[in-house]
Amino acid sequence: MVAQGFIVDLNKPLVFQVGHLGEAYQDWVHQPIPGKESPRYFESDFWERLTRTKWWVIPIVWLPVVCWSISKSVRFGYAYPQIALMVAFGILIWTLLEYTLHRFLFHIKTKSYWGNTLHYLLHGCHHKHPMDGLRLVFPPTATAILLLPFWNLVKFIFTPSIAPALFGGGLLGYVIYDVTHYYLHHGQPSMAMQRNLKKYHLNHHFRIHNKGFGITSSLWDRVFGTLPQSKAAARSP
Repeated sequence: MVAQGFIVDLNKPLVFQVGHLGEAYQDWVHQPIPGKESPRYFESDFWERLTRTKWWVIPIVWLPVVCWSISKSVRFGYAYPQIALMVAFGILIWTLLEYTLHRFLFHIKTKSYWGNTLHYLLHGCHHKHPMDGLRLVFPPTATAILLLPFWNLVKFIFTPSIAPALFGGGLLGYVIYDVTHYYLHHGQPSMAMQRNLKKYHLNHHFRIHNKGFGITSSLWDRVFGTLPQSKAAARSP
């Protein structure tokens, strides 16, 4: 039962509070708190530690897996240009997956207690506290659980010689995505392209959360018509 007028106490663990917001959850979670503090999610220290990950853990854990996976295709005798094309295709597949997950899963509308709770853990927490530096990348434990079905799907669709390089490329795309995501929130880009990408992503957080679902590029937003308008274009009649 949803408590009418329920107010989340930010000084207490958040995860099991947000479900009580019911239909008000969507409005609440998209009103960001821009400070860099890292709120507590769980009473349990064990579960709390699992939610916090430093950005550099991602390349340390997953780049060796990327290299191992790509090397399996190299052993089939493919030339390096062929391997590079497979890896590039894997990265391209990841960018589409990145967009699709962000748009249709991470921004799913919820209003039930457990729906709100699970959404908050998955992505809502990031929109509420977008500058929380310890929760900007995906915990490796959760990633490892998700990788198994993706690997099995790639093996099912592609040949044993091609699948490892494609999977390695997709995993490399994920690593690029996670470290880019951290950089867009906490880095100070000097190049125009990087500054534009940062502006594009922060617009998604602070101006128009139902558009701009890419992270590493705006490619699929352009393809599917979800690229947000600039402020100047939005103001024009």
